[in-house]
Amino acid sequence: MSREINESKKDKKNKPKVKDYMTTDVVVVEPEDTVEEIAKLIEETGHNGFPVVEKGIVKGYIAARHLVLQDKDELAFKLMSSDITLADRDMDLDDAARLMFRKGISKLPVVRETGRMAGIITNSDVIRSQIERADPRKLRKFKKVLEDVHNINLDIEKGEVKVNELIPTQKNIYEDELEGRIYELKKGLAEPIIIVQKPDKMILVDGHHRAVAAKKLEIDKIEAYKLIIKEDKTIGLEKIPKKSGISNLDDIKIIDYAPHPIGRLTKMYGQDNQGE
Repeated sequence: MSREINESKKDKKNKPKVKDYMTTDVVVVEPEDTVEEIAKLIEETGHNGFPVVEKGIVKGYIAARHLVLQDKDELAFKLMSSDITLADRDMDLDDAARLMFRKGISKLPVVRETGRMAGIITNSDVIRSQIERADPRKLRKFKKVLEDVHNINLDIEKGEVKVNELIPTQKNIYEDELEGRIYELKKGLAEPIIIVQKPDKMILVDGHHRAVAAKKLEIDKIEAYKLIIKEDKTIGLEKIPKKSGISNLDDIKIIDYAPHPIGRLTKMYGQDNQGE
């Protein structure tokens, strides 16, 4: 029983916190800012709302909808929502996500123990956390397969790799999936790719759509999990590019006449009810 309690405490301790994923560079407005000033800020930043902060303390939240039909000189503190939900920096991220879902809000101002503004957590941050936590399982699976098949030991590192140096192992990708990955990269949501790294080459194992999306966006480097082979040993993955006639990302064919298989499956099972 004691062991179960200790493991439960350990799991809780290791859970990601709001402070691990929140944005600290937050655009805020002051109570005395006018509708005209806030409207200009919306246009400049592309945000649809801002925390209203006075001397570091969150006083409310003002959104674009609060500005509709208001005089340009009207002040923020007269229009803002003052009954707002806040998150603590040390709150479990999962708890913050549940709170956002229940309240129907997409942004949650984060405060310190003193009540001062610390940052903001958004739906995008929550999605990013889920993506990053899902990756290690896939990574461990690849690692185990390669080690078992080739009788080698692999080290794991995480870091940026140069997009133009990636050697693909997949000759086709789907246009609809590529468009989705481009959107994710623009929003900072794309999960890391997985590569096998040898002293003289980087072999792309998982994330071909992401890698091509990065290249199309002219992104020089992309986040990756690296399975590092230090031994001078050839693995099966190295033979695929030569057999398939591909040597770089430009050689990958983009299929634009068929949807990604996942899309086809969801439609087959009648799950194409988006927007209902």
